[in-house]
Amino acid sequence: MKFQQTSLQKIEFGDQPEDIYYCLIDLRVSPNGVNIQKIRLTDPRNIDQQFRKHGCLMMFDETEITVLINRGEVQSDQLHRSLFDLALKENIIQAD
Repeated sequence: MKFQQTSLQKIEFGDQPEDIYYCLIDLRVSPNGVNIQKIRLTDPRNIDQQFRKHGCLMMFDETEITVLINRGEVQSDQLHRSLFDLALKENIIQAD
């Protein structure tokens, strides 16, 4: 997978840090990003499965992102690139 085949999508379910998610999206699966309106209709018990089905490679809430930034694992000013590199490092995706 190439960096250009991914996107970073911020999804907000509310105003609290635990309600804000950052998703690394596979644009080959969802070229326009995840359709959050469609996913909101999903049974909450199946929401993780629906995110994966729509190309979500990794998903972190705002609190988790802050922890990753504080550990130096991602950079806040290059969040998309940092999460892509983390996905490569963790073998979630393979580089082309």
